[in-house]
Amino acid sequence: MKLRAYLLMTFVVAVWGSTFVLIKGALNDASPAAFNLIRMTLAFALLAIAYHRSWRTIRRTDIAAGAVVGLCLAAGYQFQTIGLVHTTPSKSAFITGLVVVLVPLFSIAPALRPPGARAPRWNAFLGAALAFIGILFLTSPSNPAASSSALLPDLSSMNVGDILTFGCAIGFAFHCIALGHVSPRIPFQPLAILQVGFCAIFMAISLPFIERPHVHFTPRLITALVIAAVLATAAAFSIQSWAQSILPSTHTALLLTLEPVFAWITSFLVTGERLGLRPASGALLILLGIAITELVPQPHVPTAHEA
Repeated sequence: MKLRAYLLMTFVVAVWGSTFVLIKGALNDASPAAFNLIRMTLAFALLAIAYHRSWRTIRRTDIAAGAVVGLCLAAGYQFQTIGLVHTTPSKSAFITGLVVVLVPLFSIAPALRPPGARAPRWNAFLGAALAFIGILFLTSPSNPAASSSALLPDLSSMNVGDILTFGCAIGFAFHCIALGHVSPRIPFQPLAILQVGFCAIFMAISLPFIERPHVHFTPRLITALVIAAVLATAAAFSIQSWAQSILPSTHTALLLTLEPVFAWITSFLVTGERLGLRPASGALLILLGIAITELVPQPHVPTAHEA
């Protein structure tokens, strides 16, 4: 069961990473927040139909939990969208990668840890640190002024977009933690419906404050919307809702660091972009961080299925 959860979450991260090139092209035909809203609305409609029998099992407490998870998810996407207006994609990816550090740091607080969960151990922090450095190497531009080392990132031009993108990392970190709390007690079908549905609602509310939306439907945009809605949202968040009833939040956050690795692989296959020494080193550090977190024996903590 646990191995299946790891494999399926890796598949989800691969989907998220591999759709980067597709969505980047589609954003020439739609504003980012409008694309997100259409994507989430389509995904909600698909989930509502696919899991129509689950509507009758939804309780009031499930609705409240779904609203919290959906709010965190919407905050992550919308802060990222606003931030991208003012910062570069590479710096946005780097700052968003802070989620692998924020989840174990936030999990230090007992109130934020799922019931029965232990505080993160040394290997979780070491793995998160290595993965974070890996994301730094993989996504941030080098500082040409730093002649002593081409590995140093250029973070000298911090702006409002970078601060807003940090809000995105906080939103995604709380989304990961919130799922760790609610997924063991709510079946993944209604949880997927609720979190995506509330995410779409919060996106619709915030849309007028973010941008003046525009959408020009083209085959490229329609293809991207279908793939993003079906695979990268409906299927992906269904799997994540189920997987986090089994996996610790810190492990899930670390698996998410594979997303830029898959993005680089897709970019190489589609556009021929090659992985230089520096980003390749970052990819290896990410894999090393995952290995340290997963291979060091952990004290056994019963899951919701075992308790």
